[in-house]
Amino acid sequence: MALRACGFIVFRRLVQPTPPPDDIEFLLLQTSYGQHHWTPPKGHVDPGEDDLTTALRETQEEAGLGAEHLQVLEGFLQELRYEVRGRPKVVLYWLAELRDPGMAVTLSAEHQDQRWAKLEEACSLAQYKDLQDTLRAAQQHIDTVQGKH
Repeated sequence: MALRACGFIVFRRLVQPTPPPDDIEFLLLQTSYGQHHWTPPKGHVDPGEDDLTTALRETQEEAGLGAEHLQVLEGFLQELRYEVRGRPKVVLYWLAELRDPGMAVTLSAEHQDQRWAKLEEACSLAQYKDLQDTLRAAQQHIDTVQGKH
């Protein structure tokens, strides 16, 4: 059976008098274990827990951002499939905007650093093509919702 994890692609809009076209930044967390890779907040589903509840719980635990801090965007859900140590893994990502762009992120012991990054820097940090594709899809969804086709 595949490992299952859920999380959020969290983004914020830079607050400026006239926001530039690239006013979106994505939150990435650097793990404090293994290869110290960068990833959005996510974690494994607990027994009896539904996927969205897992995503909310893990984002609260790993970044200190609870449901009250996030606005979940409708119509975005990405599923990534890959292997970890020879076992299949499925990760589901929803997309959520941080309600207060100035809110501080509080890291858990699982992570050693955090960064808000515009799309290209976020993709560079992400390293894995499927996560890069997910970040690009998130940016495209945000642009579409804002009417910027």
